[in-house]
Amino acid sequence: MGSENIYILGIESSCDDTAASVICNGKVLSNVVANQKIHEAYGGVVPELASRAHQQNIVPVVDQALKKANISKNELHAVAFTRGPGLLGSLLVGTSFAKSLAFGLQIPLIEVNHMQAHILAHFIEEEGYNKPPFPFLAMTISGGHTQIVKVSNYFDMDVIGETIDDAVGEAYDKSGKILGLGYPAGPEIDKLAKLGNPKAFKFTKPKVDGLNFSFSGLKTAILYFVQNETKNNPNFIEDNINDICASIQYTIIGILIDKLKIAVKQTGIKHIAIGGGVSANSGIRQALKDGENKFGWTTYVPKFEYTTDNAAMIAIVGYLKYLNNDFSENKITASARLKI
Repeated sequence: MGSENIYILGIESSCDDTAASVICNGKVLSNVVANQKIHEAYGGVVPELASRAHQQNIVPVVDQALKKANISKNELHAVAFTRGPGLLGSLLVGTSFAKSLAFGLQIPLIEVNHMQAHILAHFIEEEGYNKPPFPFLAMTISGGHTQIVKVSNYFDMDVIGETIDDAVGEAYDKSGKILGLGYPAGPEIDKLAKLGNPKAFKFTKPKVDGLNFSFSGLKTAILYFVQNETKNNPNFIEDNINDICASIQYTIIGILIDKLKIAVKQTGIKHIAIGGGVSANSGIRQALKDGENKFGWTTYVPKFEYTTDNAAMIAIVGYLKYLNNDFSENKITASARLKI
């Protein structure tokens, strides 16, 4: 192929963000996201509203991504899109748009697994960013997923641990709801936790075998704890909000780090890469950094904008698959429960 510039358009619509990105030879030229504020009033994502908003957003978002990248659609080499996992109604909007665009331009269509993309976001060409060497362990933590994945190369991934109930992001959001915080609660808990004492209140960590996680018991424990304390002091939450948030955060981070320690021991791999929206959490980032000194790990944390749901991570997988001639047929359909 020589030194030809390869332009890939990535489209992401797995949940409530409509996103499009153009990358050239692995470098991001544009990364545009339209958030849907509508869900905040409901304290969670409403699938029906999400897919409608995607339909309104997708054309302007793709148009913006092309304009920001300063290229025309005719210069694209392929269209990559999120096939799954995610909300089916949302995925269908991105999938059908990508299929029509690729068909209209007569260029390859490339399906991308959303969970693989969170991991491969580490391979976006960024100045000064060291990419993890193979094999490495990836911990993907988001609103819908908590997984530890052994990554042997770009497309050889093995899920060695995952949540058996709630994802870590849900644990944050549900705890936030109990405390009367807004949605999403993760960033708010993170902020308040910095002002509190992480050992003020003790929550029991769930006992789960191997490398799997469970967060639903923790949520129940927090609920009962708050109910009991509020009986004795109606202002308990207000009086202790920083300490409660710090203690919740401390417990959640403890659960994640404990499992990582077991994973490192079992696999002998000390390179750890994190991704997914919850990896923006400052407490988790700090705990991983501390792990470098304590346990001899090397940790990799991508730029904040590549950790949440975004299209640059879809485009980079598209680029890697393009180099492999790994294309999809136009009859492909979205899959809400796609596995790695």
